[in-house]
Amino acid sequence: MSEEPPHTEPAARRRLGLEIWIVLGLSLGMSAIYSVVSIIAKLTREGGLAAQTSTLNASRSVRPYLDLTYQLLDIFSTLIPVLLVLWLLAGDTTRWAARLGLDRAGRWRDLAHGAGLAALIGIPGLVLYAVGRQLDITTTIVASGLDEYWWTVPVLVLQAVKNAVLEEVIVVGYLMNRLRRLDWPWARVIAASALLRGSYHLYQGFGPFIGNAIMGVVFAEWYRRGGRVWALIVAHTILDIVSFVGYQYLDHLPGWLGLS
Repeated sequence: MSEEPPHTEPAARRRLGLEIWIVLGLSLGMSAIYSVVSIIAKLTREGGLAAQTSTLNASRSVRPYLDLTYQLLDIFSTLIPVLLVLWLLAGDTTRWAARLGLDRAGRWRDLAHGAGLAALIGIPGLVLYAVGRQLDITTTIVASGLDEYWWTVPVLVLQAVKNAVLEEVIVVGYLMNRLRRLDWPWARVIAASALLRGSYHLYQGFGPFIGNAIMGVVFAEWYRRGGRVWALIVAHTILDIVSFVGYQYLDHLPGWLGLS
């Protein structure tokens, strides 16, 4: 990844640190807090994690078109923090898209890299989920709780794209760039990105926490070595589409990744 020089003035560093906390408080940082509360609640219920279920795409209403409206509003509202961080990054440089790897250059290469990353993460993720279930450290993951309507698959695909854009832009593109502006060493930057990714999946159990943290290390290190956020978005989208749509229509096969 290309970088801007670190901030050296104390006032600028404080302002940037506050900006990071505000962004995370409006997005995935708050999700992480809710996830911690959720895992505590599940651990203290009768039967522990093994008896609990985590539904990733829940129905919001028994009325189909009202449910569709809620789903679309959720997708739109969740992407607002992405617009915020892109606006903030654009204030640093006019080349913010190229710096993040969100420009149009190399789009076919991004597709190929994204597919490769999805394969690299997907198969071990299935194994880790199965092991987590056997060890009773992972909840049963219901990747789709939607009824079957004409709009179900399009909404699940949109949810997958939304998750990918939200997580990869904020957890990788934004957070890693901002922490480097604070002159954090690469090891701390990658650890922070990976732990954040794992933490907001903790409501699914400790298996998904570990799996997503490992995924976070792989994605962050790949990005550090010159990767592009577009490729990460492609990889994450593929993983979630397989998880969501596959669960919906393949007889609810066990072992889905739970990466969202």
